[in-house]
Amino acid sequence: MHSIGPAARGVLVFDGDCAFCSSCVRMLATLLPAMPVAIPFQRADLDTLGLTRQEAAERVWFVTERHQFGGHLALAWMLRHQPLAWQRVLGWLALAPPWSWAAGAAYSFVARNRHRLPGGTPACRLEN
Repeated sequence: MHSIGPAARGVLVFDGDCAFCSSCVRMLATLLPAMPVAIPFQRADLDTLGLTRQEAAERVWFVTERHQFGGHLALAWMLRHQPLAWQRVLGWLALAPPWSWAAGAAYSFVARNRHRLPGGTPACRLEN
């Protein structure tokens, strides 16, 4: 179980049963110099994080002491707080229309089809 302490930068909550999601988190860990703690929702204290099991299963979340960012907003927030300028710019773009609309649509498409993507398995399929 993980709780957020006062010095914590936040926690990335993802579907640990989904091979595609786990692969994406490993990839982010290699690309982001300031990668937050990542924990599968299946092992997280969701009550402490302010998430329901359904919310955690439907999308990735970045949770700080004061905020919860889901889906493309979680990724944008993480990018905005990287030490590399180009990553911060991508994070800000993901929050500004019309780029935010495209980022949200792309995230939704990937989330709905993650079981079909490389590394995906039937366990990655979201319940409808």
